[in-house]
Amino acid sequence: MSSYLGRHAELYDLFYQDKAYEQEARFAASLAREQGIAPPARWLDVACGSGRHAFALEQLGFNVAGVDYSPSQLAQANQSKQQRHSHVTFAQQDMRQLNVPDRPFDVVSCLFDSIGYVQTNEAVLEALRCMHAHLRPGGLLVMEFWHAAGMLKSYDPVRIRRWTLPDRQIVRISETTVDVARQLCHVQYSVHELLTDGRCHRFTETQTNRFFLVQEMDLLLTTTGFKSVSWHAGYDRERTIDSGTFHVVVAATKLS
Repeated sequence: MSSYLGRHAELYDLFYQDKAYEQEARFAASLAREQGIAPPARWLDVACGSGRHAFALEQLGFNVAGVDYSPSQLAQANQSKQQRHSHVTFAQQDMRQLNVPDRPFDVVSCLFDSIGYVQTNEAVLEALRCMHAHLRPGGLLVMEFWHAAGMLKSYDPVRIRRWTLPDRQIVRISETTVDVARQLCHVQYSVHELLTDGRCHRFTETQTNRFFLVQEMDLLLTTTGFKSVSWHAGYDRERTIDSGTFHVVVAATKLS
């Protein structure tokens, strides 16, 4: 399973500083309210990364716990927790073997396409069963995944981004290859830190994530004891899911 490690994890919040975490948390919270779940309900954020969604959900009044596979990401989350004086609890967990002692939860979320990191059908089913086991009866799963139609039609083979800081410029080159048969995207990140004193630091890391069709994901959810209640083109209630949709958000309730 892919994992942001070391310096990549330290730079994660810089790379995604423009991501609308607060807006996405409000959207997820609105899906919960539609199922009668409101603060201070208990919320488990699976693959929480550096904790940005978890902190935003806490600000909305939820009692939040976060788990992630990457110790480097959790180190960043705990550092932010201290700075924010937050009460979110974080723990290192593999979503395929999820075992949070203080359960059940009213909501489990798995956002930013993280379900695709486990890649295989068997692993996805294991992860969904674990999330199911951590929900109370009638509890809600909110999950985001890469949409196959959008990925295959419009992915960028190469993308270059730059960030300028007081003491350095950071350049990230993302090179994407697609394994169509296995429904996997392999993204190699090459990160160059160009310091003002002329030094240069460089590292590479490859992330692999799976993409899914809507009907395929619905079957995986049904197989693991969920019933889907709504599907969305990203965090937008107005758009229709189509071939230009890169991210799908699904809300599903636990049946038993």
